[in-house]
Amino acid sequence: MTSSILVTGGTGLLGSHVVPLLDADVRILSRRTANSRCVTGDLLTGEGLDAAVAGIDTIMHLAGGQKGDDVATRNLVEAAARAGVRHVVYISVIGADRVPLGWMRMKLAAERAVAESGLPWTTLRAAQFHDLVYKTVRTMARLPVVPVPGGLRFQPVDAGDVAARLVELALSEPAGLVPDMAGPAVYPIGDLIKSYLDKQRKRRPMLPVRVPGKVGRAYRAGANLTLHGATLGHRTWEEFLRAA
Repeated sequence: MTSSILVTGGTGLLGSHVVPLLDADVRILSRRTANSRCVTGDLLTGEGLDAAVAGIDTIMHLAGGQKGDDVATRNLVEAAARAGVRHVVYISVIGADRVPLGWMRMKLAAERAVAESGLPWTTLRAAQFHDLVYKTVRTMARLPVVPVPGGLRFQPVDAGDVAARLVELALSEPAGLVPDMAGPAVYPIGDLIKSYLDKQRKRRPMLPVRVPGKVGRAYRAGANLTLHGATLGHRTWEEFLRAA
């Protein structure tokens, strides 16, 4: 095998932006072989991972889900350590260490698995992608009365901008935890919903609601944002929305 970069999640939203930007030979990890670039392996069980990482210099770990990311990442870096991989690049999420949600704690545990693997590593925390925010507001806008969580703000970033940054990091020396990456502007959730409704030429009454508990306090405090020191993407929410 001559591939030098293995991409997990290479056929997903982020991976579909990343793979075309790589000049190096690329191997894509998939549970089901989709094309000649794909190798079969299961991150959650570890099956096939040793063969998948054989001969690899750099792993770009982009695969993710609502459950099991910590287990999957641990399995991957253990196989990578056995193979002598030289660089692991991991994509995480802004607020992984601050927002008290189970999914965020899982992402933080995955970050720690990478950092404690003994391998050279780079981790980039990114804001929510435009695509995810679009899906969220579209779902909310289907309701006859749209709930608007008070104090909830997003800093959506374009998946293509994040992909370009990840490729830059993968082709550079390992850098540990690098500055977060966010979109060029912060929006209250109500503004995002309204902009979607305007695009669809629809009207919905909107009802302010309060998110209770520690999660609500974290979001009202902006724990999911990086207002200072972040690397900023170029494509705005408005540009994305016009093309959606």
